[in-house]
Amino acid sequence: MNPLVWYDLSLFVLLFGVGVYVFVTARITNLHKVYFLFHGLMMMWPFCQFAVTLTDNPDLQLFYVLLAFVAVSLLGSGWLLLTLFITGYAERLSNSRLALLFVPAVIGAIGVVANPWHDFVMPLKGEYIERAYGPWFWVVMCILVSYFLVSLVIMFRAVFSSKTPSMIKKQVKITLWGIFVLAMFATLDAVLNVLLSRWLPIIPGLTSLGIFSSDLFFVYVIKRYNVFDLVSIAHEDVINTIPYGILVLDENEVIVEVNKASKSFIQRYAGDLWNMEEFLAGVHIEDRVEAELFLNEYRLKKNIFSKIEVVMEQGKAARHFIVQSSPIVDAALVPIGHLLTFQDVSQERFYARTMHRQNETLQERNQALDRIRHELSEANRKLEELVLTDSLTQCYNRRYLTQHLNHEVLTNLQYKTPFSLMLLDIDHFKAINDHYGHVIGDEVLVRTAEAVRGSVRSTDILTRYGGEEFMIYLPHTEHGLAIEIAERVRKAVESNRMAVNHESGSVSITISIGILSIEDFAYEHVPEDGEGYLVQLFDAVDKALYQAKQKGRNRVEFGMLERGVV
Repeated sequence: MNPLVWYDLSLFVLLFGVGVYVFVTARITNLHKVYFLFHGLMMMWPFCQFAVTLTDNPDLQLFYVLLAFVAVSLLGSGWLLLTLFITGYAERLSNSRLALLFVPAVIGAIGVVANPWHDFVMPLKGEYIERAYGPWFWVVMCILVSYFLVSLVIMFRAVFSSKTPSMIKKQVKITLWGIFVLAMFATLDAVLNVLLSRWLPIIPGLTSLGIFSSDLFFVYVIKRYNVFDLVSIAHEDVINTIPYGILVLDENEVIVEVNKASKSFIQRYAGDLWNMEEFLAGVHIEDRVEAELFLNEYRLKKNIFSKIEVVMEQGKAARHFIVQSSPIVDAALVPIGHLLTFQDVSQERFYARTMHRQNETLQERNQALDRIRHELSEANRKLEELVLTDSLTQCYNRRYLTQHLNHEVLTNLQYKTPFSLMLLDIDHFKAINDHYGHVIGDEVLVRTAEAVRGSVRSTDILTRYGGEEFMIYLPHTEHGLAIEIAERVRKAVESNRMAVNHESGSVSITISIGILSIEDFAYEHVPEDGEGYLVQLFDAVDKALYQAKQKGRNRVEFGMLERGVV
């Protein structure tokens, strides 16, 4: 066995060891195990090159050769996929487009496995240790070269783009060196061991060495920049599970990171340039002064937390967002970027508007209820007035007087407060009714009530006691003051002459008055029966009025309670 074949095996072991090292030390998730698929494909080439030399069976030799080139065919697509992850372009591609990346590689691998008419490989001297390659070999090489060229274009585009974050640029530059190393060794292998194989001796392991060297560059990028670091991955997962939109901007307002929630309303990607003025101009803001204040605080890049509410139109719907901005500062408090968050408050605003409308409806109903309540209160007041007021003279009626005195008289007796009752009667009222009619009689009652009302105090209570009789309750009134008021009332009525329509003359009205004053509180006992006591008071003042009638009318007489009544 040629000792040089152990060279491929040693490279296989080294690649396997590197893979185990990365798998053990790098904290990764299933999403990034694409690298290990890529690493496994790289390992297959040196292993199969070694395995071919271990057997004399041409079928097994063919199997190892085909397996090696199937791995190489798929290696180009794996390389391109890993390039997309490193440059950050993978998140912009849909799953269907990512799947299309493998189509050329799979076609190449199918042609390798089928090997129709030995168009891919044919044995020399009856074995595949020495072999010749057919046209399908060059098809596979073209597919690989296409993958590498596309990878180069993507990497150079990322390096020279102003939107690419500086950290990604550094990763890409190191990866480019890996591609150049692999391309150089693979080209040497194809030229020396394929094109010039007739004239030069076979140099094994060139492609294997290139694969191993380029993989070292990938491993350096993974370890240097923590591409598979669990903390970074967990950080990204947390950001993507937050329901708020999050944009991380660098000092040049280039988007460094954007979470999944943002993509539902803002089509921005990592590497895009963010323009706050353009964004605010494209949304609806109720208070433009507030917008200017928010924009000024954003431009100053001071360590100030600011926010504003904006409305974004999406078709026929409008979504409300609270946009919050806070600068990202380093240890020296120097601004190095911005953190923007977008909180969707559309549901809250919908509930607020609904509640506002319901509150307005409720207020309108409450106002209507207040109006109804006021109308009912006014109606009750008027009804109470109708119940307690004489409709003709607008004086209180006897019922009101009884209700009022039931409590107040007993209180007066308890606190020894003097009071008086005055009962007056219109003289010869029946003759007026008979001579002039009831209409004139009613007018006499009204005019008499007006004259009496104008002669008493505002605290005195005038009531129509019955028929042509009126009673006046005089609170805090002793005997002497009651006489003065009674004489004033009598004279006011007497001087109040009333013209009669169908006669040229006028009618002069006089009244007789009976007075009862309670001011002698010799008896300390307050009666328990208030109604019975009132009956006695009314009886006493009625007797005084009767005396005034008997003594010639148009005069004032005084009544007294019998001893022992109180």
